[in-house]
Amino acid sequence: MSNDGVNAGRRRFLVAATSVVGAAGAVGAAIPFVGSWYPSAKAKAAGAPVKVNVGKIEPGQQMVAEWRGQPVFIMRRTEAILGNLARIEEQLADADSRKSVQPAYVDPKTRSIKPEILLLVGLCTHLGCAPSFRPEVAPADLGENWVGGYFCPCHGSRYDLAGRVYKSQPAPLNLPVPPHTYESADVIIIGVDQEQAG
Repeated sequence: MSNDGVNAGRRRFLVAATSVVGAAGAVGAAIPFVGSWYPSAKAKAAGAPVKVNVGKIEPGQQMVAEWRGQPVFIMRRTEAILGNLARIEEQLADADSRKSVQPAYVDPKTRSIKPEILLLVGLCTHLGCAPSFRPEVAPADLGENWVGGYFCPCHGSRYDLAGRVYKSQPAPLNLPVPPHTYESADVIIIGVDQEQAG
Protein backbone atom coordinates (compact mmCIF):
# COMPACT_ATOMS: atom_id res chain seq x y z
CA MET A 1 0.00 0.00 0.00
CA SER A 2 2.79 2.37 0.82
CA ASN A 3 4.15 1.73 -2.70
CA ASP A 4 0.81 2.80 -4.15
CA GLY A 5 0.98 6.08 -2.24
CA VAL A 6 4.51 6.76 -3.48
CA ASN A 7 3.55 5.86 -7.05
CA ALA A 8 0.45 8.08 -6.87
CA GLY A 9 2.55 10.99 -5.58
CA ARG A 10 5.13 10.46 -8.31
CA ARG A 11 2.39 10.19 -10.87
CA ARG A 12 0.86 13.50 -9.76
CA PHE A 13 4.29 15.15 -9.80
CA LEU A 14 5.07 13.81 -13.29
CA VAL A 15 1.65 14.82 -14.64
CA ALA A 16 2.02 18.32 -13.16
CA ALA A 17 5.60 18.69 -14.41
CA THR A 18 4.65 17.47 -17.88
CA SER A 19 1.66 19.84 -17.96
CA VAL A 20 3.84 22.82 -17.02
CA VAL A 21 6.46 21.94 -19.64
CA GLY A 22 3.72 21.32 -22.25
CA ALA A 23 2.05 24.66 -21.45
CA ALA A 24 5.38 26.48 -21.72
CA GLY A 25 6.03 24.79 -25.07
CA ALA A 26 2.56 25.76 -26.32
CA VAL A 27 3.12 29.39 -25.33
CA GLY A 28 6.57 29.31 -26.93
CA ALA A 29 5.08 28.01 -30.17
CA ALA A 30 2.11 30.41 -30.09
CA ILE A 31 4.18 33.60 -29.79
CA PRO A 32 5.93 33.29 -33.18
CA PHE A 33 2.70 32.05 -34.75
CA VAL A 34 0.68 35.05 -33.54
CA GLY A 35 3.63 37.34 -34.37
CA SER A 36 3.51 36.15 -37.97
CA TRP A 37 0.08 37.79 -38.32
CA TYR A 38 1.65 41.26 -38.01
CA PRO A 39 3.49 42.85 -40.95
CA SER A 40 7.27 42.83 -40.85
CA ALA A 41 9.32 46.00 -40.52
CA LYS A 42 10.19 45.67 -44.22
CA ALA A 43 6.49 45.41 -45.15
CA LYS A 44 5.66 48.43 -43.00
CA ALA A 45 8.46 50.42 -44.61
CA ALA A 46 7.26 49.47 -48.09
CA GLY A 47 3.98 51.32 -47.53
CA ALA A 48 5.37 54.12 -45.38
CA PRO A 49 5.55 57.73 -46.59
CA VAL A 50 8.88 58.76 -48.13
CA LYS A 51 10.53 62.18 -47.73
CA VAL A 52 12.39 63.51 -50.75
CA ASN A 53 14.47 66.68 -51.03
CA VAL A 54 13.88 68.15 -54.49
CA GLY A 55 16.02 71.25 -53.94
CA LYS A 56 19.00 69.87 -55.88
CA ILE A 57 17.10 68.86 -59.04
CA GLU A 58 18.29 71.10 -61.87
CA PRO A 59 15.70 72.59 -64.28
CA GLY A 60 14.87 70.05 -66.98
CA GLN A 61 16.27 67.16 -64.91
CA GLN A 62 14.67 64.26 -63.10
CA MET A 63 15.41 62.10 -60.06
CA VAL A 64 13.83 58.76 -59.14
CA ALA A 65 12.60 57.91 -55.64
CA GLU A 66 11.05 54.66 -54.45
CA TRP A 67 7.66 54.44 -52.75
CA ARG A 68 5.77 51.19 -52.08
CA GLY A 69 8.32 49.33 -54.19
CA GLN A 70 7.54 51.51 -57.23
CA PRO A 71 9.70 54.12 -58.95
CA VAL A 72 8.47 57.69 -58.59
CA PHE A 73 9.76 60.11 -61.22
CA ILE A 74 10.32 63.63 -59.85
CA MET A 75 11.09 66.30 -62.43
CA ARG A 76 11.79 70.03 -62.28
CA ARG A 77 10.12 71.55 -65.34
CA THR A 78 11.19 74.75 -67.06
CA GLU A 79 8.93 77.50 -68.44
CA ALA A 80 9.59 76.11 -71.94
CA ILE A 81 8.47 72.63 -70.90
CA LEU A 82 5.31 74.03 -69.28
CA GLY A 83 4.61 76.03 -72.46
CA ASN A 84 4.89 72.88 -74.59
CA LEU A 85 2.27 71.10 -72.45
CA ALA A 86 -0.46 73.42 -73.74
CA ARG A 87 0.85 73.21 -77.31
CA ILE A 88 0.32 69.45 -77.67
CA GLU A 89 -3.05 68.98 -75.95
CA GLU A 90 -4.83 67.98 -79.18
CA GLN A 91 -2.43 65.04 -79.56
CA LEU A 92 -3.26 63.61 -76.11
CA ALA A 93 -5.83 60.97 -75.22
CA ASP A 94 -6.77 62.56 -71.87
CA ALA A 95 -5.38 66.11 -71.83
CA ASP A 96 -7.63 67.17 -68.93
CA SER A 97 -6.79 64.03 -66.89
CA ARG A 98 -10.42 63.05 -66.40
CA LYS A 99 -9.69 59.30 -66.35
CA SER A 100 -6.35 59.57 -64.56
CA VAL A 101 -5.29 58.21 -61.20
CA GLN A 102 -4.26 61.35 -59.37
CA PRO A 103 -5.20 63.32 -56.25
CA ALA A 104 -7.96 65.89 -56.63
CA TYR A 105 -5.66 68.68 -55.40
CA VAL A 106 -3.28 68.54 -58.39
CA ASP A 107 -3.92 70.68 -61.45
CA PRO A 108 -5.41 68.42 -64.15
CA LYS A 109 -3.27 69.87 -66.95
CA THR A 110 0.13 70.25 -65.26
CA ARG A 111 -0.73 67.30 -62.94
CA SER A 112 1.12 68.88 -60.05
CA ILE A 113 0.70 71.06 -56.97
CA LYS A 114 3.51 73.40 -58.05
CA PRO A 115 3.71 73.64 -61.87
CA GLU A 116 7.50 73.26 -61.95
CA ILE A 117 7.63 70.03 -59.87
CA LEU A 118 6.13 66.86 -61.36
CA LEU A 119 5.70 63.54 -59.52
CA LEU A 120 4.64 60.41 -61.41
CA VAL A 121 4.55 56.70 -60.65
CA GLY A 122 7.07 55.48 -63.22
CA LEU A 123 5.19 52.43 -64.49
CA CYS A 124 3.54 52.34 -67.90
CA THR A 125 -0.23 51.98 -67.66
CA HIS A 126 -0.16 49.35 -70.40
CA LEU A 127 1.77 46.45 -68.83
CA GLY A 128 3.84 48.09 -66.09
CA CYS A 129 7.19 48.59 -67.84
CA ALA A 130 9.33 51.56 -66.75
CA PRO A 131 9.18 54.36 -69.34
CA SER A 132 12.41 56.10 -70.32
CA PHE A 133 12.87 59.80 -69.54
CA ARG A 134 13.27 61.51 -72.93
CA PRO A 135 13.29 65.29 -72.31
CA GLU A 136 15.04 66.22 -75.56
CA VAL A 137 13.06 67.95 -78.31
CA ALA A 138 12.72 66.33 -81.77
CA PRO A 139 15.18 63.42 -81.40
CA ALA A 140 15.68 61.37 -84.57
CA ASP A 141 14.08 58.22 -83.12
CA LEU A 142 10.93 59.94 -81.77
CA GLY A 143 10.23 62.42 -84.56
CA GLU A 144 10.24 66.16 -85.13
CA ASN A 145 6.95 66.67 -83.23
CA TRP A 146 8.36 65.24 -79.99
CA VAL A 147 8.66 68.01 -77.37
CA GLY A 148 9.99 65.82 -74.56
CA GLY A 149 8.31 63.21 -72.44
CA TYR A 150 8.40 59.55 -71.48
CA PHE A 151 8.75 56.67 -73.92
CA CYS A 152 7.97 53.08 -72.94
CA PRO A 153 10.51 50.79 -74.63
CA CYS A 154 8.34 47.69 -74.17
CA HIS A 155 5.46 48.55 -76.51
CA GLY A 156 6.09 52.14 -77.62
CA SER A 157 3.64 54.13 -75.49
CA ARG A 158 4.39 57.84 -75.34
CA TYR A 159 3.62 60.34 -72.58
CA ASP A 160 4.26 64.07 -72.34
CA LEU A 161 6.15 65.78 -69.51
CA ALA A 162 2.96 65.83 -67.42
CA GLY A 163 2.64 62.05 -67.78
CA ARG A 164 -0.35 62.37 -70.13
CA VAL A 165 -0.58 59.63 -72.75
CA TYR A 166 -0.71 60.42 -76.45
CA LYS A 167 -3.63 59.21 -78.58
CA SER A 168 -3.55 55.75 -80.20
CA GLN A 169 -1.00 54.26 -77.81
CA PRO A 170 -1.04 50.80 -76.18
CA ALA A 171 -1.24 52.53 -72.76
CA PRO A 172 -4.86 53.36 -71.91
CA LEU A 173 -4.29 55.96 -69.17
CA ASN A 174 -1.99 58.76 -68.07
CA LEU A 175 0.81 57.87 -65.66
CA PRO A 176 -0.50 57.98 -62.06
CA VAL A 177 0.36 60.85 -59.72
CA PRO A 178 1.02 59.58 -56.19
CA PRO A 179 -0.46 61.31 -53.15
CA HIS A 180 2.04 63.87 -51.86
CA THR A 181 2.46 67.05 -49.90
CA TYR A 182 5.13 69.67 -49.35
CA GLU A 183 6.71 69.66 -45.89
CA SER A 184 8.78 72.70 -46.90
CA ALA A 185 9.74 74.46 -50.14
CA ASP A 186 12.18 71.66 -51.03
CA VAL A 187 10.92 68.61 -49.12
CA ILE A 188 8.06 66.50 -50.46
CA ILE A 189 6.42 63.65 -48.56
CA ILE A 190 5.23 60.96 -50.98
CA GLY A 191 2.36 58.89 -49.63
CA VAL A 192 0.68 61.63 -47.58
CA ASP A 193 -2.21 63.56 -49.11
CA GLN A 194 -1.90 67.33 -49.03
CA GLU A 195 -5.32 67.60 -47.38
CA GLN A 196 -4.31 65.21 -44.53
CA ALA A 197 -0.96 66.87 -43.86
CA GLY A 198 -2.40 69.98 -42.20
